[in-house]
Amino acid sequence: MKKILGLAFVALVFTSCQKQKIAYVDNGLVINEIKEKVDLEEKYNQKDEAFKRKVDSFRQVFQVEYQKVATLSKSKQESELQALNQKAQSLQQTWQAEQQKFQSEYQVEIDSLISKVKGFVKNYGKTNNYDYILGTVENSPSVMYGKEENDITKKVIEDLNAAYKK
Repeated sequence: MKKILGLAFVALVFTSCQKQKIAYVDNGLVINEIKEKVDLEEKYNQKDEAFKRKVDSFRQVFQVEYQKVATLSKSKQESELQALNQKAQSLQQTWQAEQQKFQSEYQVEIDSLISKVKGFVKNYGKTNNYDYILGTVENSPSVMYGKEENDITKKVIEDLNAAYKK
C-alpha cells in the first residue's frame, strides 16, 4: 500500500512539473506580411486609382463647362452656373457614397482575413501541441518579453502563405 501511494505521489509530482508549451505571434507582422493581405491591398489600391481617375476626368469636364459659362452673358451665366453647381453637387454625393461603399467592402474583407488568421493560429496551436499562443502588436504589446525561440511569427507567416491560393 505504501508503495502504491509512493508511486502515485511520484506520478503526481511529475505531471504537475510538466512544462507548458507556450509561443507568441506578432499579430501586426502576420496580418501585414502575408500574401493574401498584400494582394488585398493591391486590389483596393487599383480600385482607388481607377476611382481617382474617374473623378479627375469629371473635374476636367466641369472646368471646361465653367469656362464656357464665363463667356456667356450675365443673365445666362446665373442659370447655367446654378445648373452646373447642382450637377456637381449630385456627382459629389454619388462619389462619397461610392467611396463609403468601397471602404466598407475593404473593411469586411480585412475583418474576414483577421478571422481567418485567428482560426489558422488556433489550429496551428492544436496541431503543434501548444498550450498557449499569445498575440502581441507593437503599439500595445501583451508580450513584454519572450525568448526568440518562442516567437513563431515567421513560421505562421510561411504556413499561411503556403496555404494561400489566389
